[in-house]
Amino acid sequence: MRTIIFRTIAPYLSALMVLFSVFVLLRGHNEPGGGFIGGLIAASALAIYGIACGVASVRRAIVFHPMGVSGFGLFMAALAGMLSFFKDQAFMTSQWLIFHVSDVEVALSTPLVFDIGVYLVVVGAIGSIALALEEREAD
Repeated sequence: MRTIIFRTIAPYLSALMVLFSVFVLLRGHNEPGGGFIGGLIAASALAIYGIACGVASVRRAIVFHPMGVSGFGLFMAALAGMLSFFKDQAFMTSQWLIFHVSDVEVALSTPLVFDIGVYLVVVGAIGSIALALEEREAD
């Protein structure tokens, strides 16, 4: 299914899907969304781009090996849970850091760090599986 229309549209569609996945990631915990579904959307974007343009172009686009991305995400998710130990609280207790930037309150939290970690785990794992399947299909 490598038609000229699909190859032309796939990079734009993939970029739009990755942008939407970041939106879904950042709105998690307050509304439906979060790291898992955002990661699935981003991995789907990688799969679409891989089907249209080939696995080699996807590997060039993501720079890092997908399992390395997944491992770093797992590290981030575990680190978000361990930060509560420094305040003598239970594992995965939420910690908040609030900044005031020109009359705007910006709240950073460990649930956001955890969600970003889950996002990276899902993108890395599902992306690795999708790329392996596409490479196998090409042979």
